[in-house]
Amino acid sequence: MKRMKAMIAYDGSGFAGYQVQPDSRTVQQELMNVLKTIHKGQIVQVVASGRTDAKVHATGQVIHFDTALVIPVAGWLKALNVLLPEDIRVLAIEETDSSFHARYHTSGKTYRYKWDRSQIISPFTRNYMVHTKQRPDVAAMRKAAEAVLGTHDFSSFCAANTGVVDKVRTIRRLDFEEHGEELHMVIEGSGFLYNMVRIIAGTLMEIGLGRRPADEMAEIIAASDRSAAGKTAAAHGLYLEQVVYKG
Repeated sequence: MKRMKAMIAYDGSGFAGYQVQPDSRTVQQELMNVLKTIHKGQIVQVVASGRTDAKVHATGQVIHFDTALVIPVAGWLKALNVLLPEDIRVLAIEETDSSFHARYHTSGKTYRYKWDRSQIISPFTRNYMVHTKQRPDVAAMRKAAEAVLGTHDFSSFCAANTGVVDKVRTIRRLDFEEHGEELHMVIEGSGFLYNMVRIIAGTLMEIGLGRRPADEMAEIIAASDRSAAGKTAAAHGLYLEQVVYKG
């Protein structure tokens, strides 16, 4: 058996998320359907670096699967992209060590969150950016973001229904980029809790809109209480951009 590692991208608009769910269209199920076809009816399990929610996009998700087939890398790339639906693409694929694990060997991830500050949002971007009618104070958002950097207990930025006990994570980077009317938040960390990026994005946008002072961010983190933070930002503005591995 050989272990194949692939980087994939997908448009989350038409999916109920990454992970297989009953009676729902998911990224994982589409990948498994194609691999089942290639393997003549054999079920092949696909492991990702982590799940993404409904409508969340990915430009750099990483997966692995095991196969006994002897197919060159170029052949895998062509076959997968021919058979997959157009809202999933395999960007790169390679044979990797059999001990590699797409989920357990991660050392960090980068996410990007996109807002559109236009007066009227384009019908062609409405599924890929979140519209904010009021222009936020980006300087205030940048000031508040400084409190997020470093190692903290991020209980305030985690969905209340999570079963994770250890909520300590390290955020290495939190920047804002302005591209015309688009505002992007780029966040890189050792790992993220369920809904953590979207809650941080929602809270920082509330600060940008003047609903909270910038210096409140440190207090929100110290509270270790989900009710202290802002609303969870909409899923369709979020992109999994990069997964980093140990070594």
